[in-house]
Amino acid sequence: MNASQIRTVLEQYGVSPSKALGQNFLVDENIARRIVELLEVEPQDCVVEVGPGAGALTEHVAPLCRKLILVEFDARLAEYQKTRWANAPHVEVHHADAAKWDPRCLFAEQPVKLLGNLPYSAGGAILANFLHGESPCSRAVIMLQKELVERILTQPGDEAYGLLSLRMQMNWEGRLMRIVPPTAFRPQPKIDSAVMLLTPRDARSLPVYDRRLMDELMRRCFACRRKQMHKQLPAEPPWSIVSEQLGISPTARAEELSLLQWIHLTRAYDTNPLAALPQKDSELFDVADEDDHTLRQATRSDVHEQGLIHRAVHILVFNKRGDLLLQKRSLLKDRHPGVWDSSAAGHLDAGEDYEHAARRELAEELGISCSIPLHPVAKLTPCPSTGMEHVMLYTTQFDGKVHFPAAEISAVIPFPISLVKAWLARRPQDFADSFATCLARAEEARILPQQRHR
Repeated sequence: MNASQIRTVLEQYGVSPSKALGQNFLVDENIARRIVELLEVEPQDCVVEVGPGAGALTEHVAPLCRKLILVEFDARLAEYQKTRWANAPHVEVHHADAAKWDPRCLFAEQPVKLLGNLPYSAGGAILANFLHGESPCSRAVIMLQKELVERILTQPGDEAYGLLSLRMQMNWEGRLMRIVPPTAFRPQPKIDSAVMLLTPRDARSLPVYDRRLMDELMRRCFACRRKQMHKQLPAEPPWSIVSEQLGISPTARAEELSLLQWIHLTRAYDTNPLAALPQKDSELFDVADEDDHTLRQATRSDVHEQGLIHRAVHILVFNKRGDLLLQKRSLLKDRHPGVWDSSAAGHLDAGEDYEHAARRELAEELGISCSIPLHPVAKLTPCPSTGMEHVMLYTTQFDGKVHFPAAEISAVIPFPISLVKAWLARRPQDFADSFATCLARAEEARILPQQRHR
């Protein structure tokens, strides 16, 4: 869309650009086309465009993708987009604040790519909503004020380096693709904008670490960034030992540490006994027959390598809204690495009973008290989809914070049941086989909460 067409849309819908909303409309068609080209849209992609406005980027991206989701804060422009794409069933328009819009539905739409000419006033909050933590997005092309892009991409030692830089760099590798002058917009802003390309950082390139703990440590230290950081860190282990082991100056300040140094620092202060241990091959399991009678004991590695029948538990944890907590298995796991699974699950140790194992797994994997009520749902017989395991399935409710070992679990997120089922139907490869079997049995038992997909 050119400047004249955009002006016509704004006049037709009574939109006078709002400085408070950061409304500077891109009117340069060539720049819009090149921004969309950077997204490398494939026919199977779902594209989310934040702040489509009058449609400068939308017109170029809509014909390229399987599904297009538009999130627009201005009610008048959201109405325009609904009218414009009324006859395009693959375009979905949401009148919502993109900093608060719930992105969990995007997991079922993967592959997902994010596009946006973000308002200067809310760019950081929008990026946090879509890209911090476990994100369904596989690529993002974002236009922001040049200063904010520089803050995201900057390195240790720069004054701009801080929480935003590290939070983005934990998960994303960014590149500044082009500077966009004020003349490309109406009304013209007073500063330059910049187009940034973000691609996911390879999780295997970094040691595993507790992201929540790292964020807490960073917040403490950057809150007093002019002070020596050791004053904001836990007393144990002693800073003198940690700094020497990691090769960090004893007088270091928060902005002096690289991403990798922050990760090693987090690992040093992680007190979870399983923080660096995805599994133990020497664990002893009971080998059972098809009737669940114990035959003998064998190590974990032997049981899995030989396909021997053994025992396990799965626990589906729901919150008060009826959402199901799913865990994403660590890439270090020997079985089903990097996929989504039941809230908590694990094998029975030799001589252990099912309920004791379920309570132990809840405590070890999620930090949930062993005394929480457990409700047995069903017992699954060994088959390939359960990994040749006798599985006892339980449910429980929990509404507190969970704490999980980084080597075993990379994320825990609550999802509406309707979304989980839609996601599982469309992308079964995203889940462990045993979880799909457990969810089906839970549905047969009619214990899944009845809720509408939000």
